[in-house]
Amino acid sequence: MGGLQSGGGTSAVAASAHAGCERFRLTDPFLTRRTRKALAAQVGHPDITAGIPEARWMRAITFESLVHSERFVSELLTKTVGQLDLPRPEAVRRRDCHGDVAVTAAELARAHAKATSSGEATMVTALAVPYVNLEDVSDATAVQPDFAVVCPREGGGSWLIMGDAKDYERIRSRIDDGRMLKGFLQVALGAESAAAWSRLPSGMRVHRYGALAVPRNAFLQPEAVVELLDDHRVEVRMRADERLEAKAKLGGSSPGEEELSAYLAHLTAAFDPHSCVTCNLFAYCRQELRADDDPLAVLAEIGIDRFSRPAVAGFVSGLVPQNTVAPNTVAPSTVAPSTVAPSTVAPSTVAQVSATISGLPQWAGRLRTDPCGSAGTIDLVLVKSDGAALGVHGVAVRKVGADGPDRWVRRVFSDPHSPITRRAVMRMLGVAIREIQEAGLGPVHLVVPDRPTADLLATAADSLAGIELSRLRWQHDLDSGRPALTFDGEPATLPDPLLADERLAVSFLLEEDRARAMSLRSPVVDMRAVMASHVTPGGPAVDAGRLDYLVTWAEAADPLDHRQVSDAIAAQPETPGARLSNSASDEIHRALNDKDTAAYESLVKAALDYRIGVIERAQSVLDRLPISRLRDVHRVLEGDAQEVWGRRVALQASDLVRFSRTHRSWRNSQVDMLDADRKCFDQLTCLADASIARDRAADAGIRELALATVIDLDPVRLEVRSRRLAGGSRVVALHMNGRGLVEQPSTTIKVQKGSFKFGQLPVGALSSIDGVEGLRWDPAVLPDLAVGDVLVLADADWFGKALRSGHEITVTRPSLDNQSAPKATCTPDTYAADPESHKWCCRPHAIAEAEWSDELAERRARGELNPEVWPPLVDDERFDVGPGDDEPLPEGAVPSPTPAPDRLTIDDLD
Repeated sequence: MGGLQSGGGTSAVAASAHAGCERFRLTDPFLTRRTRKALAAQVGHPDITAGIPEARWMRAITFESLVHSERFVSELLTKTVGQLDLPRPEAVRRRDCHGDVAVTAAELARAHAKATSSGEATMVTALAVPYVNLEDVSDATAVQPDFAVVCPREGGGSWLIMGDAKDYERIRSRIDDGRMLKGFLQVALGAESAAAWSRLPSGMRVHRYGALAVPRNAFLQPEAVVELLDDHRVEVRMRADERLEAKAKLGGSSPGEEELSAYLAHLTAAFDPHSCVTCNLFAYCRQELRADDDPLAVLAEIGIDRFSRPAVAGFVSGLVPQNTVAPNTVAPSTVAPSTVAPSTVAPSTVAQVSATISGLPQWAGRLRTDPCGSAGTIDLVLVKSDGAALGVHGVAVRKVGADGPDRWVRRVFSDPHSPITRRAVMRMLGVAIREIQEAGLGPVHLVVPDRPTADLLATAADSLAGIELSRLRWQHDLDSGRPALTFDGEPATLPDPLLADERLAVSFLLEEDRARAMSLRSPVVDMRAVMASHVTPGGPAVDAGRLDYLVTWAEAADPLDHRQVSDAIAAQPETPGARLSNSASDEIHRALNDKDTAAYESLVKAALDYRIGVIERAQSVLDRLPISRLRDVHRVLEGDAQEVWGRRVALQASDLVRFSRTHRSWRNSQVDMLDADRKCFDQLTCLADASIARDRAADAGIRELALATVIDLDPVRLEVRSRRLAGGSRVVALHMNGRGLVEQPSTTIKVQKGSFKFGQLPVGALSSIDGVEGLRWDPAVLPDLAVGDVLVLADADWFGKALRSGHEITVTRPSLDNQSAPKATCTPDTYAADPESHKWCCRPHAIAEAEWSDELAERRARGELNPEVWPPLVDDERFDVGPGDDEPLPEGAVPSPTPAPDRLTIDDLD
């Protein structure tokens, strides 16, 4: 047994994703005097999933050391103080507490004296503060904030601003709000503990705000973000009180070796396979469910929402009689799901349960509208390094031409963290894009195995675009005879310009970043999401987040045991997406550090080969599915948008501006475009996908769609399940008995300049007949109906005004960006001829950045920029490369390699 684990890594308990689980809370090391990892091993279910890769741990402690380094102390301190509108300190100093409570008390006293006597501000690092209400417990571990700032307080005394360092990855220029919340909860615990500490200097007050040091951009440069802690402190105080109450109920003792199993079994686990996988006790809790004789335990095991379980209980019990299922098998279904599936449960849940029980995948029956495998697509897989936010060990690219896919082009990078590596990735992608454009293969689609791969590429493009924009400004400074300075007034290092192919790839990925706001856009295609739209596997839904898991189920001809598949996939040393498994990450990290080039290249190539194999297997599955007639419609829409992108690239105007940095007026003007895009997407989806159309029609909140049953044929009468579509309404049938009428060969599809016209569809008015049940329907084109047929009807006015043919509907094509993009009439000479009229459409980046550079120079000359101005300004763009970004980190900034402590999991870092 160890000491009373109250602080340190366990301080994240208030922010943990598992805080709602009784078993997690009551196995707190504070109560058991054991880490959960040791606890899991002791009860025979060692943790093999929640560990921290060595490279990820090294990156985290390197960032923490940078927060403590002299290079960034002044910037972090002044920007923290400045953002809180506190007076400018007379001087800045740093002191290290070495993780010792007594040293922390002494250093805070000295910092308080400096603040009150000479107006100095001190950054205190590596603090140790007694856990709230445990100051007098000698063996209780301390809370260990990464840093705190002590500065003068108006009216006398000093402020103590608590802080913490978190190496959070920026995805597309921002950090996830949930991660920031977790970080500030840990800051709040430090603030609450400091406020309750009796050795806090007299006259020192804990500030209501706290600071979180996070990476400013793709590099490890820290920046300070401040936030009000009032609500966070209430929450951590509540969690602290709960821990003390739980300790009191145990009578001050911890379960012994022999009592441990019984103690764990007695605690109720709120098992969720999605979030619990990062808990050290995941394997223990999952096996507990697997060994349960009650077949309904499988619902908890696969993550069915507890509110939905009662609705599917009869479904499961009817297929799997009580006490007939072995612990590691699920009996295959012998009953069609549709005969027992409750109508109140989401179809996706029914499909998941059915696949789990039957052991066979459940197919949605929808036709393909995705571009995967078609000419003009580019397949890309990569291996991400855990040692850097944008690190890449290797990449493989192949393009699909008119004659089919080309061979894969692979590349392994000896320096995965270098900006040169990111540029090489962009160059490979840019070459493929250019070759597709030169071949005239239409819109370009980049196909990746999962969303993290797309996020990494877009974030890298964002970083490179920012560096290029900074380079343009600094080059103009030099050309104008001024020194090139960063936003904070430091000498800038001029980077090399982007090459043509690199810029092409960067602008394409930034176009995808803008396209995320649009439902119809698809420059980057997530193959996992495409597969998931067609097939539902058995087992936990979170496992379907892996493309190889989906493919394994989609390929199944015989029933599968979902547990065996889950375990086999989880045990794979390789993964299908960007991120490595812990074991593969550690092997590659060691080979790279040991400079074992042959082993490193072999491991990275094996990782690439696995990802390539999964992509090819997934494409083979998709190739067997029928293609929708609306696939070409979606291709036309993407082609329209990429015409605008092509003009951006050709004129080098707004092709390097990410969506989040566009002008507010432009974003406001996009609201109408977004509405039109969403309406067009909804209409095309309802035309193509019978299951989605049926679900929407059954939703009482959807006014445009309704379900109807044919109750007579002469004349045609329908029982319409809608108050909205009544007598006098004009309706069109979209689907009949689950079959889309737009897919019939008789239905005509015409691409027009402003719309898509669909003809030979059953469009007609509903009318009521006195004393007769149902509504009469008189469509101009009568489908082959039978009594009992189920139709999905849509309000024809939703598609626009009635057409004279009587059998056609139109889907309006969304307009293109005409606010901040080159128009079709813009040429390379247009802006020079009329700068005022073309300021917002085709002004080249070089000119725009030169103008911004001149404005910054004027502001700097007036003393309106850092370091002259107070409070210091924060660079919202976070693009500056600054001095040393391509140079080695400061001396002492890279700590000696050490394994991650057993008490920590990936939750504590992410």
